[in-house]
Amino acid sequence: MSIILRLDRVMADRKMSLNELSERVGVSNVNLSKLKTGKVSAIRFSTLNAICKALGCQPGDILEFIDDGVND
Repeated sequence: MSIILRLDRVMADRKMSLNELSERVGVSNVNLSKLKTGKVSAIRFSTLNAICKALGCQPGDILEFIDDGVND
């Protein structure tokens, strides 16, 4: 199973730059960039909460589950 991050899509829909989101959320550009590209293995609920608040979205708008047929 895989969790796919769709932060880039939500940011594009809201026309929000990485710099603007970084300022609103209080997370560095580097860390948000890693989230945006899916190069992370975990995210804190407090960070997810702040991102959702800044983007006016739900966690399910950012996180997507893909069943790849592999049992972890």
